[in-house]
Amino acid sequence: MSDKNEKNRSVSVDKDERRLKPIPFAITFLVMFALWLVLSGKFDAFHMGLGVISCLIVAAMSSDLLITNTTFSTIPGLWGRFLMYFPWLLWQIVLSNIHVLKLVYSRDPLTRINPQMVYFKSRLKNDMALVTFANSITLTPGTITVALSVYGDYAVHAIDDTTAGGLPGDMETKSGHIFGE
Repeated sequence: MSDKNEKNRSVSVDKDERRLKPIPFAITFLVMFALWLVLSGKFDAFHMGLGVISCLIVAAMSSDLLITNTTFSTIPGLWGRFLMYFPWLLWQIVLSNIHVLKLVYSRDPLTRINPQMVYFKSRLKNDMALVTFANSITLTPGTITVALSVYGDYAVHAIDDTTAGGLPGDMETKSGHIFGE
């Protein structure tokens, strides 16, 4: 009989873990709906209704992915560090665009373009830090994150030797700093 009680208790714990948490859900919905409004540019009732419905569904399915820690004391610091990271990332994207532009318009591009795969292990441990780092690599022109393992092993395609030589670099450190690593 005690086995039956333990089984029932473990089922209830699993249900509690899957329960929708209101704070992450609300923050996820608000962020997604704000993005919806900015990107759609449609402010009539029909499109805003579709936006609300879509954002509610996506927030219900993925709110635990965007906000992993629900304590109020850590959320402002996390978002603050991300907002400090964002301009730096935009600058890196601009610099990478200029680098790729120079590669494309050089007189002998075949000698300068050297596509290659770069494999490395990241020191990051936080899942969100690993994903942020992978996405940041992909956002910068000339590099694409091809694979990322849960252990922090990366496979990145780089367009040339200079780009490959810069991996993992400052971007890893700054991505880790966002999540307290």
